[in-house]
This record gives sequence, C-alpha cells and structure tokens, in this order.
Amino acid sequence: MSLKDKLMEDYKSSIKSKDTIRKNTVIMVRAAVKQREVDERIELSDEKILDIISKQLKEKKMAILEFQKGNRQDLVDLTNLEIDILLDYLPKQLTQAEVDVIVKDTISEIGAKSVKDIGLIMKAVMPKVKGMADGNMVNKAVRSILK
Repeated sequence: MSLKDKLMEDYKSSIKSKDTIRKNTVIMVRAAVKQREVDERIELSDEKILDIISKQLKEKKMAILEFQKGNRQDLVDLTNLEIDILLDYLPKQLTQAEVDVIVKDTISEIGAKSVKDIGLIMKAVMPKVKGMADGNMVNKAVRSILK
C-alpha cells in the first residue's frame, strides 16, 4: 500500500471514529501533497511524501517553541498530538546515540578534522538518516564530536 493510499484510509477511518485531530492532521498532509503535485505537475513518490511529512514535523516542533513562549499550553498539547500522528507515517526515528554513531562513522570515512568540514559531513550524513532524524540533531552531533 502506497503512502498516499494509507493517508486516504486513515482519513476515512478518522471520520468514522470521529477522531478530529487525526482527521485534521491527515487533511493537512494530503493538502500539502496535492499542492505539490499540482504545482509541479507530477505524481509524488512515497519518498517525496515522506519529505513533506518531515517538513511538517519540523514546522510543528518550531511552533511548539512559539506556543511555549506565549504560554499557550492548550496549543502545545494539540501540536504534540499532531506530531505523534505525523510520526506514525515516518520511519522509526533515530535516537541521539544512534545519530552520533552514524556521524562518527561518516567523519572517519571522509577524514574530516575540524568544524570547518561540517558542510561535507552534513552532505554525507543526511542521505543516511533521511526521514529518521532532522538536520538540527545531526548538526548538534557533528559539532559535539568535532569540538
């Protein structure tokens, strides 16, 4: 079953079960997918749909920080529920320790010596962790290892 089909099935089941948070989250993802397909006049692959979901996950995490600054715990709670739903569609997320191991291996592979090589390291690591870790986590790992 393609990711698009899974989203449609989850949409239908969320309507039947009256799960408005899941329904709204799935609608948001499907709208973003449809928008990109219309804009680029292409049929998106599962990999491209995962990119869209990852981007939305990153946006939700940033929104939580803003909601916390504004003392809006209700919005923080809602956004956390949306994040949990988005994570259901992504591959299992890597822990910081797993990212550290991948970064260390990559650093030794390409022979990076200092933080000046961060661009090369990031370019090599990001395809390995695509959809399983965000760039900020990888960047922090690189900086902590090369400090």
